[in-house]
Parts: sequence; C-alpha cells; structure tokens
Amino acid sequence: MQRFIKAAEVWVLAPDAGLLEFGAGWTDGVPQFHEMSRAMCFGRAEGLPGQAWDEGHPLLLKQFEGTRFRRTQAAHEAGLRCAVAVPFFVQDRLTSVLVLFCGEPDQHSGAIELWRNNPRVTGDMVLVDGHYGALPADFEAASRDTFLPRGGGLPGLAWQRGAAVLIDDLAASSRFVRADEARAAGIERGLAIPCATTADDAWVLALLSTREQPVASRVEAFAPDDGGTQLQRLLGHCETEGPLAAGAAVPLGEGQGPIGDAFVYGIPTITSNLRDAPCEICAAAAAAGCRMMIAVPVICDGGVAEVVLLYL
Repeated sequence: MQRFIKAAEVWVLAPDAGLLEFGAGWTDGVPQFHEMSRAMCFGRAEGLPGQAWDEGHPLLLKQFEGTRFRRTQAAHEAGLRCAVAVPFFVQDRLTSVLVLFCGEPDQHSGAIELWRNNPRVTGDMVLVDGHYGALPADFEAASRDTFLPRGGGLPGLAWQRGAAVLIDDLAASSRFVRADEARAAGIERGLAIPCATTADDAWVLALLSTREQPVASRVEAFAPDDGGTQLQRLLGHCETEGPLAAGAAVPLGEGQGPIGDAFVYGIPTITSNLRDAPCEICAAAAAAGCRMMIAVPVICDGGVAEVVLLYL
C-alpha cells in the first residue's frame, strides 16, 4: 500500500528561544533526507518551519520551488513533493513545529486541507488550501466553494469542539457537507484537528482518507480522565481492526512514554519503531501492523487538551 504521508519531522525551540532545531524525524525508506536535516536550524521566518513560526498558523506547500523551503533538491531526491507545517503554541509561546511530507501528487488518493475562520471577515470557515493528489477535480472545486458555520461540516465541528473529530463514513454522514462529492471521489474517513495560532483566527487541519490509501493506518485521540492521572481513548479507528472502543488508558505524566510526553510538553513526538516503545497502546498498534506513530498535541485555550495519534 502506498503511504500518503511519506515523512514527518519535529522542529523544537532551542533553549535560548532564538532558533528551531531538529528534534525528531521519520522518512519512509529514505533516511538520508533527515540525516541532512539534523545539522540544520531555522530562525524566525526562515525555511518552512520558521515561516510557520513567524506567521503563527499552519502552512501548506503544494510545491517547494519558489517558496522559502530550503531543502528542495534533497526533498525531491527522497520523493517528497509537498508539505504541511503546523506550529504549536502553549500560552502563546511556540514549543515546536510539526512538518508532514507527501510524495508525488498522482500517487495519492486522499487529501490534506487547511481551513480557516477569520472573524474580521466572516462567521464561516473557508478552505485556505488543500493537497488533493489524484482525487477528481470536482472534489477540490466543491471544497473551495464550501462555507462552514461553527459546528458545520468536519472542520466546523473541530472548530466548535476545540478537539479532534473523526467521521468513519463521510459519504453517509449528514454532518459532512461534501458527502456526495466524497462518495464520487472514494473518500471514506475524515479526521479534523484544530490548530493553535497566535491570532483570533481559527484554523483546522483536515485529513481525508480513501479505502485504497488511508492517510493513517490507525488513528486515536486521548484526553485526561476526571482524576487527571490517565489519558483515556476518546475515539479511534484502525484500518485492520475497525472502530476502537473508548476507554483504553495510558499514564499521564512526564517520562510516561511518547503519548504522555506530547501532552505534558505540548510538543509532537515521533516513535519510529512501535515494537520498541514501552507503551501498551503502541504495542497494540504494532500488533495490528503499524510501524510508527506521530503523537500530536491538540491545544485549546492555551493548554494541551488531548493528544491525537497517527500511525503509519
């Protein structure tokens, strides 16, 4: 199965808060790209991570030429053609930037979208940009013509709840405004993640999967329980096991594993080999055939509210 996400990297703020340094990375079969990246750093407004830091919101590059991206040749040699960068702000302070890379557009049948509400302009959420790979042009056209009120559609629900939203069957969902277009394009599942910004704007990252090429092999979201000692699974879906029941838990706290660390520090974590991770949740994913995991903190009202897990 072709992977939609071909590489991921986390850039973390240096101790003096002046530069972003390479924190972690994973590439599907081409480690040389991240070997080169380990020696790099980015100031504010430099490169894609620095630009996301400076502008204070997610950015999507559908091509690297003509942009601030500084590793175009190396990315192309690794088969990477586009990227989305998501900055993380806790109490308005940048902690890190997550960058997800995709390959050749004609090799992808899903989509990555960025949605935004600018309250100075409209009460709705509109599409900023999207990477649609080989999906029919009608789906992208319908997306650009869509206006979502708070609570409307997949991105609008994530905006309203301040939490990740997963819809298993988009074509049959009354909440998904583009259901007819999704059915025609073969899109089945959708995951929407609200993104922290430095302004009053609301941003949402949407990941749309087809049966042939899901964006992630497994998706889960964990949030603190009432006692604040554990992170409990709120939602989940696995391409091999189907829907995952709520309630599974992991310890909450520093040093309790990649999921707990992502929650405590507000910094995404990358686990390249799930079989080596000291975590029952990771072991279960490995048993289902997943190889690696990206733990993405979801920040609401200045603090981490939950952690979304993307398994590849």
